[in-house]
This record gives sequence, C-alpha cells and structure tokens, in this order.
Amino acid sequence: MRRVHLHRLGTAAPGWRTASTTAALAIVLTACGTKAPPAAPPPEVKVATVLQRDVPIYLEAVGQTRGNTETEILARVEGFLDKVHFQEGTMVKKGQLLYTIDPRPLEANLAQAKGNLAQAQAEWARRKQDVARFEPLVADAAVSRQEYETAVAQEKAAAAAVDAARAAERRAEVDLGYVRVTAPDDGLVGKTEVQAGTLVGRGQPTLLTKISKIDPIHVRFTLAEKDYLRYSRLYGTADQPGKKHEEDAMEMILADGSVHPEKGRIVFVDRNVDPTTGTILVEASFPNPERIVRPGQYAKIRARAETRQAAILVPQRAVQEMQGLFNVAVVKADDTIEFRPVEAGERVGALWVIAKGLQPGERIVVEGLQKIRPGVKVTAQNVTIEDGAAAPAAAAPTPAASGA
Repeated sequence: MRRVHLHRLGTAAPGWRTASTTAALAIVLTACGTKAPPAAPPPEVKVATVLQRDVPIYLEAVGQTRGNTETEILARVEGFLDKVHFQEGTMVKKGQLLYTIDPRPLEANLAQAKGNLAQAQAEWARRKQDVARFEPLVADAAVSRQEYETAVAQEKAAAAAVDAARAAERRAEVDLGYVRVTAPDDGLVGKTEVQAGTLVGRGQPTLLTKISKIDPIHVRFTLAEKDYLRYSRLYGTADQPGKKHEEDAMEMILADGSVHPEKGRIVFVDRNVDPTTGTILVEASFPNPERIVRPGQYAKIRARAETRQAAILVPQRAVQEMQGLFNVAVVKADDTIEFRPVEAGERVGALWVIAKGLQPGERIVVEGLQKIRPGVKVTAQNVTIEDGAAAPAAAAPTPAASGA
C-alpha cells in the first residue's frame, strides 16, 4: 500500500512542476512590466494662410457664334443646275453670280406667254370693234339691246384676258431672271449643297448654299435670370443702354483659351425669360476684322460684374463639398484641426472666394485632407497659395449659376 501511494505522488510531481513554472514566469513578467507601442507621430499636412486680395467677379456664359446675317441661297425655279460660279469658303460680293440654271425651258415659257398676250390683245381689239359697231345700230333698232350688251360683256372679258396674259408674261420674265442666282449681300459663302447637273427647285425651293456676314460676328448664349438683371443694371441692354454700355464690357474667350482682341456689346435680348430653365436668350456682337472667328464656333462670353474688395480666397482643392454644404480644415494656434463650414462664392481660376466662415490670417489645410479628423494635432508644412490663377482671364461663374 505504501508503494502505491509513493507512485501516485511521483505521478503528480511533473504537473506540479509545470504549474509552478508558469506561475513563477507570470510573477517575473508582472514585475518587469510590458512596454506599450510608441505613439504615432502627428500627420504631416500642407498648410497655407488664406489669400486676401481684390478680385474681379465676372459673369460668364457659353454660347455659339453666328453671322450677323445668315442668308440661305435657294433655287426659286425648277431646272437643271447649269454651273457653279464661285469658290467655296471665300468672300463674295453683293450681286456676284453664284449659280446658273438651264434657261431654255423658261425662255420657252416666256415666248409662249408673249404669244398668249398677243392673242389676247387681238381678241380684245376685235371685241372693242364689235361694241363700237353695235352701239349706233342699237339706236336704229338694227341690233337688239341684248346683242349689244353681250358684245360689251365680251369686250370686258377680253380686256381681263389681256391683263391675265400680261401678268403671265411678267411672271415668266421673273422666273427667267431666277436662272441667274446672285449673292444678295457681301459675306462668306459656304460649301455648295448641289453640283452641276442636279435638278433643283422641283416642288419646293432647293437650298444651294449659305452666306454669312462675319464682321461683326455674333454670339448667342443664355444668361440666368439673376445674372441678366445684374448685367443690365450695370451696362444696360441693346434698347436701353446703361451708364457703362459704351465701355463694351463683353469679352469672348475662344476654344483654345485665347481672348478675342475686340470687345463686344449686347445687340439682342429676347422678349421673355424661359420659364422652364429660368434663362433668357442674349446675343452679343464682336468686331471681327481678321475674320478668324467663324459661325458655329463655341465661345465663352465674359463680362465684369464687380470687383470684390479684400476677398478671401482659398484653393478649390481645400474646399470639401457634401450635399451642397462646404467646409474647410482650419489649423488652430495649437496645430489642431477644426472643420469649419463656409459659404463659397464665385470661382476665380483655381481659387474659390469664401464669402463667410474664414478670417484674414487663418491657416487652412491645402493638401492631406484624407489624413486628418477634427481635433487631431498635425505637423504643418507651410506653403503659399499661388494667386496667379486668380487673374481675370481664368475667372469662372458662381457654382450656383445656371444657364450662364
């Protein structure tokens, strides 16, 4: 029995040793302590002091150029096109011959009309002689009153037939004149829509080509109602010039970004505002002496509305927008972050005018917004806001503007 007891003690000894070792190790570790991982350094962001300067505010709209007159040249008579007399895409003069239509069918029509007129005149002369012969015979009762009155009626009908034949002759002469298609005014002629040998004018007038007067060149565009009112109060309109109308406030920016050297002015404003879009159609005129600007080009129209004094500007990339609300990350004096709501105004190049929410001298995060959150401390790398983008040539409309 004693041996069995010793055997059990011996069997339990290895487990006891393991538990003791584990407990001792825990005591040692607790006594020594475990080192916490080092804290993450503050995120590095680029910070800039808001820019303050006077900036011009512009009204802008995108439009399409057109000639100050756009004339469609049509074939007004039916016939086969005989010849094209102009070079496409060149300037033509008023009265210059553009097309000729085969005149032979119309010459035959005129000859027939002349023959019909001569026949009608001969018939009229005969009827007049009948009336003159019957008139004295009626008094002597040699001719009945009925015969005389019939002769008078036939004479009137013959006179009317002469008038109709004469009108047909004039119409044939006019039609024959239409075989020579000439330019109604000076202008730039486009491509020809038909070639020699084509039957034109059958059933309805056929478009032959178009002529545009491009000096001055016109631009049609739409303005939002509020922008139209703002501009009109400053510069007036075509029918009611304002105080600054004579300054020719309009500028035209072409597709390559260049500014047209000539200033323009409004020459047409539609009678009503489109109620579905809240915009009004406007047309401006620009001198185009070099004829570089052609009809159909897209152009940006710009007019200075005001100069914003001491405006606060920030880069557009520094402004966060969500559901129409704007905010910027302001770096406080202790280098912690505050996300502040702001009221964004007009865009001026790559900058944004901040109407409310920022004060002069405040610092904002311009790069590294994805690294920060409210209240976090940052390592600020100071940079300078580039204000070259705020030049007038790069001005843009307000984000809320529509149709401009």
